[in-house]
Amino acid sequence: MHQNNEQPIKIIKLINGDDIVCVLPKEQLGDKSPLLRLDRPLQIKYVPQLTPTGFRDYIALIKWTGYSKDRIITIPKDKIMTITNAGQGMITSYFHIVKDYDKENLKTIDASEKYKTQKLTDADSKKMNEIFDEFADLNDDEDVTIH
Repeated sequence: MHQNNEQPIKIIKLINGDDIVCVLPKEQLGDKSPLLRLDRPLQIKYVPQLTPTGFRDYIALIKWTGYSKDRIITIPKDKIMTITNAGQGMITSYFHIVKDYDKENLKTIDASEKYKTQKLTDADSKKMNEIFDEFADLNDDEDVTIH
């Protein structure tokens, strides 16, 4: 699938840190309105994963307003930090997920599920400690600033 030039896919960074991918409908409320309309917004969730080569982020797209059937969501413009064009990979993912937007079973994160932790195996814990030890050794040898 490809991006519709009339309604490009945008990534919106909110002041609370949320990243939202959506379509900005042509039918907005007017230039002087303090509100912006979003069509089928999905929240971008960054889920860290431990791989054999270290940590990497898995990106998940979830329905931002999981407990509403509304397709158009209106937000205050003053809650937006930036709006950027989505890259081709994000556009493809967005269209893949959004085709089921109106279905009841679209994945949402339940608040009780959000912060469940899982204990690492002894082998994974040992590997993580080795990674952190190597990192600490690098910092001891060099004057490195990490942000």
